Amino acid sequence: MQIHQLKVKSAKKKQRVGRGGRKGTYAGRGMKGQKSRSGSSVNPIFEGGRSTLIEHLPKMRGFKSHRPKNQVVGLEQLEKHFADGDIINPQSLLQKKLIDKIKVPVKILSDGKLSKKLTVEKCLMSKTAKEKIEKAGGK
Repeated sequence: MQIHQLKVKSAKKKQRVGRGGRKGTYAGRGMKGQKSRSGSSVNPIFEGGRSTLIEHLPKMRGFKSHRPKNQVVGLEQLEKHFADGDIINPQSLLQKKLIDKIKVPVKILSDGKLSKKLTVEKCLMSKTAKEKIEKAGGK
């Protein structure tokens, strides 16, 4: 028998285990452990029993309302910034920089004295502020 007469035995077929990963043995699951087992599903937040990242973060306490608080303007400020017979509304208050935003409601409070006739529109008022404005001859 010569070398060219030898029959080559076919190579042994590779065992198909797992599928996935590099060589097909563990299917990309690693070796042992909880996550390599079939049917295992571990919560992604779970960190093996230690305190999670979420638990380390401080709790945000309290309550924040979605409705903004009223912007407050006193009668003393109206006395200082407006002339006799002026119309007071959110736009005029914004121009004089007594308030920051038009969309947030404005409330006029009765701190200070008022001697001018002022017309107030589209503003909330306290009872005493309303009385003082009407007493001075305003509306």
